[in-house]
Amino acid sequence: MNKTIARAGVKAEDEAISLRELVAPLFRRKKILLATLAVAFPLLLPAGFLLFHTFRSQMAVLVSRERIDSLVTTGVPNQTITEPVEVPEEEINSEAELLLSADVLEKVVRANHLQDESSWLDSILPRPDEVHRVARTVKMLAHRIKVRPSTKADIIDVSYSSGDPRRSYAVLNSLAGFYLEKHALVHRAPGSYRFFAAETERYQKALDDAEARLRSFVQTLGGAAPDIERTDLDLQLTGSIGQLHTTQQAIAADLMRIRSDQEQMKGTPPRATTQVASAPPDMLLQNLGAALLAAETKRTQLLLKYDPSYPLVKEADQEVAETKAAFEKAEATKYVTENTNTDPTFELLREDLAKTQADLAAQRASLTANRASIDSMQGQMTQLAEKEIEQGDLTRDQKADEQNYLLYLTKREQARTSDALDKTKIENVAIAIPPSIPVLPVMSAPMVILLAFVGACLLAIMTAYGFDYFDTSFHTPAEVVDMLGIPVVITVAKKSA
Repeated sequence: MNKTIARAGVKAEDEAISLRELVAPLFRRKKILLATLAVAFPLLLPAGFLLFHTFRSQMAVLVSRERIDSLVTTGVPNQTITEPVEVPEEEINSEAELLLSADVLEKVVRANHLQDESSWLDSILPRPDEVHRVARTVKMLAHRIKVRPSTKADIIDVSYSSGDPRRSYAVLNSLAGFYLEKHALVHRAPGSYRFFAAETERYQKALDDAEARLRSFVQTLGGAAPDIERTDLDLQLTGSIGQLHTTQQAIAADLMRIRSDQEQMKGTPPRATTQVASAPPDMLLQNLGAALLAAETKRTQLLLKYDPSYPLVKEADQEVAETKAAFEKAEATKYVTENTNTDPTFELLREDLAKTQADLAAQRASLTANRASIDSMQGQMTQLAEKEIEQGDLTRDQKADEQNYLLYLTKREQARTSDALDKTKIENVAIAIPPSIPVLPVMSAPMVILLAFVGACLLAIMTAYGFDYFDTSFHTPAEVVDMLGIPVVITVAKKSA
């Protein structure tokens, strides 16, 4: 119990001694301490207002992939972003470096006439020329503009502080504008609109020439399109060839019919008996009977006068015999009457033969005309095929020129839109938070005064400790004992006179 109390007393005594020894140099050098404080505070106060009583303007740059400029392709571009594209850290760092590029800062310096502001060096050294002042101001501005890429978002924080709130705003506003122009210049090649406009005009002239040649070809053709005419003529040619084969078949059939009719006509008589009538010669018999009666009457009269051997009687006998013979012959003879007419089969064959021969002549004439027509149509189809090839070449050239014209017209409009977007600051980067004129300073006046006083106090304390450290005189009896090893009997405090 007693040991514990003794140790506590010794520890408290050591702490009191060490604290006294710690504060003793300040009391020993209180004049230096107060003098340093009196000198440092008036000096640090303006410096504090110059460094900390400033107005900070801030802005935020958003880096995104929402806009993608179309590439030059032969096809119709169709770029659709279905989900957000992650921006790599390297691209954000590149944009941060682009913000602090020398040419951008030089434009900011010249736009805000920062090089015309005088500094304390100008009162000591000769005033440099404008180029040197601009370069010096650009270097200072690069250190004063704070660019901090965010680690968890695609945002770059930019801040600038100065004693004038309007100048802080003007510097950041100019930096935003010149940065967007630099971004557009770096990420998109200049002159694309002029190139696409020239190509569009060239292909428009080529398209007009192709359409003029095609129009002249159609007017020279004087009809429908060759492919349509060729299709119609092909149908006609197919029909004519079919008709030609039909005519050839008809001619073969007519020749066979003619041969058949001629063969049948050889075996068919041209006329046929239609009626047969037989009758005796009545008039002849009547005449011969009268002649016989007269001859017998004459013989009878001669026999009355003459002897049967008398020549006249014999002559009368002969006449009677001849008349009887003629009468008997006339009785044996009959007259037959036959009526004939044209044979209908023969007549039918003859008419069919005549008709078939006439049809054959017509078919042969039709065959000749049909062959000539087919030859003519085949020649026309050859010409139409050549014209169709020529028209196809003209149409193909016209379509190719039209496709190229539409392609470059689309690219020209895309380039014009890109230029318009660049002029209106619609890019892959955007000023998410535009700069504004700060109202409140970074640190208020009481805080600046307090900070200057604290700084003056720290400087005074350090100065007092420094003087005390480099002072070689003894300050306490313990130092005498430690350094010289001589016991100290009594100490007398120094008093001022």
